[in-house]
Amino acid sequence: MGSDGIALPLLEWLVGEGSAWATVIAVYTQPDRAVGRGQKVQANAIKMWALSRGLPVFQPEKVTEETRVELAGLNADVSLVMAYGHILKDAFIAAPRLGTLNLHASILPKYRGASPIQTAVANGEKETGVSLMRILRKLDAGPVADVERVAIEPRDTTLEIEGKLAGACVPLLKRTLPKLAEGTLVFVEQDEARATFCRKLAKEDGALDFNQPAAVIAARVNGLFPWPACSVEIGGQVVKLGLAEVAAEGAGSGDGSSVSDIGSRPEAGAPGEVIGADAEGLLVATGGGAVRLLRLQRPGGKMLVAAEFLRGFTVAAGTRIESRALPVLVGSQPFPYKK
Repeated sequence: MGSDGIALPLLEWLVGEGSAWATVIAVYTQPDRAVGRGQKVQANAIKMWALSRGLPVFQPEKVTEETRVELAGLNADVSLVMAYGHILKDAFIAAPRLGTLNLHASILPKYRGASPIQTAVANGEKETGVSLMRILRKLDAGPVADVERVAIEPRDTTLEIEGKLAGACVPLLKRTLPKLAEGTLVFVEQDEARATFCRKLAKEDGALDFNQPAAVIAARVNGLFPWPACSVEIGGQVVKLGLAEVAAEGAGSGDGSSVSDIGSRPEAGAPGEVIGADAEGLLVATGGGAVRLLRLQRPGGKMLVAAEFLRGFTVAAGTRIESRALPVLVGSQPFPYKK
């Protein structure tokens, strides 16, 4: 059960090497939706994969009693869920003989909720992972059998981490699926005291506050790309940011000063002030060090590496970029649900 391409490597493994332990008998996914500027109704990647394999595809708009009866009629041993997009009822969860397992894209109990991948990167984590858990009605609170971890590198955006997590599902299931079949897979309750929660993201979450340290700014830019994407206003135009990093001390600022001077010499740059550019990016002073903006996009244009962007969009040293408060992405309790 899934609606996002992140599950494709897992599906390919299940019909390949994984078929020694399990047979995929059906795929559940979201109904076809209108996408893109033209709002053309299209099937998602999971449905297209299933059809190419000749597998039955079920696309309920809502999980109802009829849906549960339909699932029970398949006589499935287990349901595997990853990025499905439905809230599942207890009876539906219990319909397969061994219940329903979820592949959640975080190291639980951290980042329960709707945006675990984006939030882990945006929050400056050094690693994340995929947790195999039993589904309960309480948000991502089920016991966990195993976790496959992946590193978050300084230049990883959510796109790169999604790719890593998609691949991480394979070794995770390779370890756990045989044990599940044998009845030896052990699930351990989560530590509720360590639980954190993330929420569904919105366009407004792309705000940046340059009074924050450079590491905070860079993580937020990378975690929110490609959507909702951070943006700033430069010269009256909204510029979308696609990649950022902390500028190393001593990095050239283009005017003879060094980034290490930021914070010790006010004239070198107040938070939000452009202090120049180097071979890789646009350097902006922050509340702690400087951030290097590596990829930028002007309205109606393409996302470009900084050198190409700056050839057609002049940004003078001393230009001030307005700060906006950073929206809160993580909490100790579930965020209120918003449609």
